[in-house]
Amino acid sequence: MTSTAIPVQPATRTRQALLDPGLDLTLRPMRYPDFYERYRAAIRNTWTVEEVDLANDLPDLATFTPEERHLINRLVAFFATGDTIVANNLVLNLYKHINAPEARLYLSRQLFEEAVHVQFYLTLLDTYLPDEEERAQAFDAVENIPSIANKAQFCFKWIDSVHDLPSLETADHRRRFLLNLICFAACIEGLFFYGAFAYVYWLRSRGLLDGLAAGTNWVFRDESMHMDFAFSVVDTVRAEEPSLFDADMEKAVVAMMEEAVEAELQFAADLCGDGLAGMTLADMREYLQYVADQRLARLGMGARFGSSNPFPFMALQDVQELANFFERRVTAYQVAVGGTVSLDEDF
Repeated sequence: MTSTAIPVQPATRTRQALLDPGLDLTLRPMRYPDFYERYRAAIRNTWTVEEVDLANDLPDLATFTPEERHLINRLVAFFATGDTIVANNLVLNLYKHINAPEARLYLSRQLFEEAVHVQFYLTLLDTYLPDEEERAQAFDAVENIPSIANKAQFCFKWIDSVHDLPSLETADHRRRFLLNLICFAACIEGLFFYGAFAYVYWLRSRGLLDGLAAGTNWVFRDESMHMDFAFSVVDTVRAEEPSLFDADMEKAVVAMMEEAVEAELQFAADLCGDGLAGMTLADMREYLQYVADQRLARLGMGARFGSSNPFPFMALQDVQELANFFERRVTAYQVAVGGTVSLDEDF
């Protein structure tokens, strides 16, 4: 009598969705190779604060009017804590719930980039604000400058909205997480920072603060990648769990974007006052609404404001250089850069 061996079937890996609870540690077989390629592209997109020369900005600052000086002081005060808030949300919420090792590789790299930005803004404050008391007020802006405190509270509200979730067990949990992710991609990195970039490039269009503009170019490139990664996470979740993206979700996103525009307009009113040559509150409103519509379009939603870009200096601000950045070597960087990133009408 002969016995027949029963063939052993190879173990199969259970397919997980991106927001399923757990701690997936397996990079092979790779579930989301696009996230891994974004991580590799980010590694090639490396710069250091020591490469930014701010010394030549000091003679420009000496020529500023009181109104211009107020604008730049408020701007660097916002920068002082803005990226720290983003980094906190990344650690407290995003890394915990985006359950793919290749995505967590990218988030680890993003955290490093946020640290570089914080160092850049620290150096900016130390250079631009030599007075110790003035620097202390800038670092404490979330407490003592209402227009910045308002933006910070908007951020903290969305951090807190998911901070009590140990895992995303239900559809409601996942929608709450997605709103947090969309908030930081579209409203904070995609609107608050892009509003700040407009002031920098307005100054550069007048031949002022080239050092600040050069460093901001590098921050801009990092932020573009951060935003594109976050939107790719949203796209992935939408493909895996389309039922999460219902009418209530879209309504919540639009309301969030409206609130973000109003918060940034309060900041603009603080910076611009009665208006500066080429930078008025009315123009800033138009610009912010235009950017908000671009973010909504990227999320597959209709325009809320129907505004256009009023700033020629933003439309012309090295668009070709930025569009080609990830396809060529940039001598200002230490390493060659490859890969692609979407910058469709991000200005």
